[in-house]
Amino acid sequence: MDRPFIHQTADVASQAIGAGTKVWQFCVVLAGAKIGTNGNICSHCFIENNVMVGDNVTVKCGVQLWDGITLEDDVFIGPNVTFTNDLHPRSKRYPDSFARTLVREGASIGANATILPGVTIGKHALVGAGAVVTRSVSDYAIVVGNPATIIGYTNTDARPATSSRREPSAATESIVPGVTLHELRVAADLRGKLSVAEFGMDIPFEPKRYFVVYDVPSRETRGEHAHKKCHQFLICLRGQCVAVADDGVSRQEFLLDRKNKGLYMPPMIWGTQYQYSSDAILLVFASDHYDSEDYIREYDQFLSLIGPES
Repeated sequence: MDRPFIHQTADVASQAIGAGTKVWQFCVVLAGAKIGTNGNICSHCFIENNVMVGDNVTVKCGVQLWDGITLEDDVFIGPNVTFTNDLHPRSKRYPDSFARTLVREGASIGANATILPGVTIGKHALVGAGAVVTRSVSDYAIVVGNPATIIGYTNTDARPATSSRREPSAATESIVPGVTLHELRVAADLRGKLSVAEFGMDIPFEPKRYFVVYDVPSRETRGEHAHKKCHQFLICLRGQCVAVADDGVSRQEFLLDRKNKGLYMPPMIWGTQYQYSSDAILLVFASDHYDSEDYIREYDQFLSLIGPES
């Protein structure tokens, strides 16, 4: 199709609607809106002027897209999703500019979710039905609840990653190249237990720094960055947390729930930790002194640095 389909009951003033896009019954699309190709705007939707909708986007029934909202390519918006663009709305009082809300490529938002103004829903993220999103959602994150919290990641191998208990200090390869899960030695007798590892052997580098993460609310996510040169080794000394390793191609989750289980993260691996238990204490050894320039904090920048194969 070289032009859009507009149902006869729709009120569409915009001329910027791409080929193959369908606008169904009783929709209202104002003149300034821009909608890409091969989209599907289902019945009873309202799209304001300062709205941009990419290609291959589905907007289900009963959705309103207000000024300041951008939906990138391949986004799915479920029925009756509520977007907002003003944190302090008052009748007949308008801000100088409306907050910008961005839903990035491939993201999906489930039915009846509410999205507060000014947030970004990351690439391929998934917002569960009925969730209330009060702050930005990371790429690939799965969020649910009110307020929405991360419960997992899309495109991630979430099978339990376990290290061998048969050979002390054995390292198990993961599906993420370079990342290894280590079973550290344990000495136990009537006096108690001792877990031990040697730097440069069991832990494959000589550390220059350590830090401890604790008292993390269960809804919070830590990490969400990569290092250019720094190696890290993670051990959860108490409680448990889940670590995610991502090389831009493969992603895997690791449950850190024992004092003798360690996760090695080489440079140029995007790392995230979440699902902390209330008593979790995470010890991290680092190969280098702190250097803010060594951090990569934007996922798009990380992908660009690791090359086009990602």
